[in-house]
Amino acid sequence: MNMTRTLLALSLVALTSGCMVGPDYKRPQVAVPATWSELPGWTQAQPTAAEGPKGDWWTAFNDPLLNELEPQVAVSNQTVRQSYANYQQAIAEVRIARAGLFPTLAAQGSFTRERSPTSTFGSSAFLPQAGGARINNGGSLQGSASWDLDLWGQVRRTIEQNSATAQASEATLANATLSEQIALANAVIDIRITDANVDLLTQTVEAFREFLRVVNEQDRAGTVPPSNLVQARTQLENAQANLIALGVSRAQFQHAIAVLVGKNPGELTIPHSTALPALPDIPAGVPSTILQRRPDIATAERQMAAANASIGVAISAYYPDISLSALDGFTQSPLNGLLHISNYVWSLGANASETIFDGGLRSGQVAAARAGYDAALANYRGTVLLAFEDVENDLSGLRILADQAQALDAAVKDAIRGTEIAQNEYQAGTVDYTTVATAQTTQLNDQQTALSVQQQRLLDAAALIGDLGGGWSGVLHDPLHPEKALPAPDANAGSSAASSEGSSTGPSANSSASAAANQ
Repeated sequence: MNMTRTLLALSLVALTSGCMVGPDYKRPQVAVPATWSELPGWTQAQPTAAEGPKGDWWTAFNDPLLNELEPQVAVSNQTVRQSYANYQQAIAEVRIARAGLFPTLAAQGSFTRERSPTSTFGSSAFLPQAGGARINNGGSLQGSASWDLDLWGQVRRTIEQNSATAQASEATLANATLSEQIALANAVIDIRITDANVDLLTQTVEAFREFLRVVNEQDRAGTVPPSNLVQARTQLENAQANLIALGVSRAQFQHAIAVLVGKNPGELTIPHSTALPALPDIPAGVPSTILQRRPDIATAERQMAAANASIGVAISAYYPDISLSALDGFTQSPLNGLLHISNYVWSLGANASETIFDGGLRSGQVAAARAGYDAALANYRGTVLLAFEDVENDLSGLRILADQAQALDAAVKDAIRGTEIAQNEYQAGTVDYTTVATAQTTQLNDQQTALSVQQQRLLDAAALIGDLGGGWSGVLHDPLHPEKALPAPDANAGSSAASSEGSSTGPSANSSASAAANQ
């Protein structure tokens, strides 16, 4: 196999003397504000933990159901499992691309056995005469190698592209996990608020039933018009109907929670709870941390890196393809003495091909790759802007809702007091029943609005955690070296979009291929 070793040595020299055509990737800059515009003037409690939620962020809500179910999302949620499979597929694509850097080695052997007649021919009739037969055994044992040289970096750019795509898939997996965890938190918040509404309407029904008893006694005494009794009964029946209707919403939330943790909707039963999740204190940190903590931003950034590498893959089509091949082995017929030096055979060859005319195919592919990078760049910057918008919306929502909740607390207290006064005045005969009904309706509406505001505050808190990146560490791994972690994006890293187009040099600045690549 001396020729094979020679091929390997020559190919290694050719490969190391090659270049990488196309632009080297540099992360572009994005405009990052120094502070959140919604934070000035809004003072919130600051936990002792470092900036942003970490790890099991859902424990901040102090809800046993959340603490029990959230860890199951990363294991059993089908959307997360699909993203994990996509990530594994992307890693396999890196291995497939990497195989192009190495030669293809093959071994083949053959054996033949044939019978050939030995005959004599008559001089006059030219017909075979009776004779014997000869048995021949033949065979060969050979090894071969072939190698497409990556002189211009096409394979290496493809590896670079697939590696970035795999890292984007890893970030997509993190984003899917976080999104499903936030969805579970929202569903748990919704079912807790539904239970609180059930408790509120149950108390309201009991209060209406008790007041209906009072009106019924007055009706029997003839001290109130019959319409009062009808109005009181209608009010009670409406409250009962609304209480029953909550069962539909609660069942749907319970089914949604089951699906989020990978269970059949009928397999999970969530008991009624009278406790609401706690409203967590969430330090928002500074805007630049968004770039390290949002997996969707990491996804967009890695997609941009993959698009950048695809430009080099397209440009490499302008350069000739060069390959080496070798054969080394023994062949002999008859088979005896196959491995003797006299039966040793070898061959070594090289092949080069270059496209002369393609009707604009390669220039179109390069233009498409560059446009794809520009689209990925715009998507990255747009994702960052949307991330800032999400956080600002969450912060403003929490700030405004906190003021609204405070005002509603006072309104609920006044409404409860107003209902008590109206009922007492009605029993004293100084007001009609309409005054009581209005006071009761106002109280119920204020109490339900207060619950809705509390629900929205909890949902905004969960959204803020998700928009800050949740518990994601911001670490991506090199698919070729999983033990190595890549640095998280830095708000000050990279350069302008134009600088990311700086191409590596080709073999000759004056070559026709280089000139065509730069068109």
